[in-house]
Amino acid sequence: MRIILYTGKGGVGKTSVAAATAVRSADLGHRTLVVSTDAAHSLADSLDVPLGGDAVRVGQDLWGQEIDVLKELQGHWKIVREWLVSLMRWQGADELQAEEMAVLPGMEELVGLLYISRYAESGDFDVIIVDCAPTGETLRLLSFPEMARWYMQRLFPIERRLAAALGPVVRGMTGMPMPSRGVFDTVETLFHDLEKMRVILSDPETSSVRLVVNPEKMVIKETQRTFTYLNLYGYCTDLLVCNRVLPASLEDKFFDNWKLSQAKYLDMINEYFDPIPIIKAPLMSQEVVGLERLREMAQTVFGEQDPTQLFYQGQSQTVTKEEGAYVMTVAVPFTTLDEISVLRGDGELTLQVGHYRRNIILPRALAEFAVVEAKKDGANLKLRFQTAAGAGKTKASTGGKT
Repeated sequence: MRIILYTGKGGVGKTSVAAATAVRSADLGHRTLVVSTDAAHSLADSLDVPLGGDAVRVGQDLWGQEIDVLKELQGHWKIVREWLVSLMRWQGADELQAEEMAVLPGMEELVGLLYISRYAESGDFDVIIVDCAPTGETLRLLSFPEMARWYMQRLFPIERRLAAALGPVVRGMTGMPMPSRGVFDTVETLFHDLEKMRVILSDPETSSVRLVVNPEKMVIKETQRTFTYLNLYGYCTDLLVCNRVLPASLEDKFFDNWKLSQAKYLDMINEYFDPIPIIKAPLMSQEVVGLERLREMAQTVFGEQDPTQLFYQGQSQTVTKEEGAYVMTVAVPFTTLDEISVLRGDGELTLQVGHYRRNIILPRALAEFAVVEAKKDGANLKLRFQTAAGAGKTKASTGGKT
């Protein structure tokens, strides 16, 4: 089983890249499913075939699916939704508003991702390729199991006991609808499904995330942030696809400035994301729609390679909590501490080794913290973050330049 999640800033072409990967995978004989979890589905448009809420065969060894959110919510969230609707109507919302508000933000994408664990357990497919929602939504969903675990371990048992003990009294005095045992059972089942999904997606032997980026400043910044958070939550990124690169053969002077701009940002991408492999996908000469056009795109991107292979294993940076402080570990092989400069900016960290520079967008948990220590541990640099008090006082402890 191989699971590949494609994500990126809206509009970078992740759906085309995901669909092209699926077509190439199927051509190599892998039983391949490409599934869209983006609420704004465009996978069917890319494949140029109608898709539905169930897997539909669209070619030899190739299936496609666009998650039917309403169907899934009705089947797996019905009892919770009914309680939420009654609660909102008790608070004064009309029936239509209550029905709409009972679909909690992110539930569409969340239900889609839960399909992953079901298909992984079924064994019906060799490869599952997921066309995810844009990066912001995807990151929230991938971090959801961590937050859900905290809630389920600490608050959920208390709420369940309180609802059982006080529910009849509160309902009798106020008429307020109280969650039934079935509501709590459904939430608990959802949590266990999320845990199974997290285990599968965090297994580097099985799953990886691929980032699709364009050589543009705003896209690169968001992709950096996404990359940092994926590492923070323990998900493996094995490839970055730089899409819509202007071909060198393009000689129209109108595009000269664009080519210069892209060359600059391509250098930045190579610096920022090393050692993650980077593949360039050229701007295609025509719209990439339908299996043949997708096959052509896959050929230009992957050549004769199997696109389902694991291009990189491991994490180039991690963040852990140790003894009350956060420690960021960054791979910087073949260097000594004296060769490294650590530059702390506004929400960013820049590591410089000679003429090589790497810019890291810090997660919010570290944005207000200062680097108080840096040390080498084999091929890795370990940076210790603590509260900003005395941030400018720690130079000698790093051993390098700060």
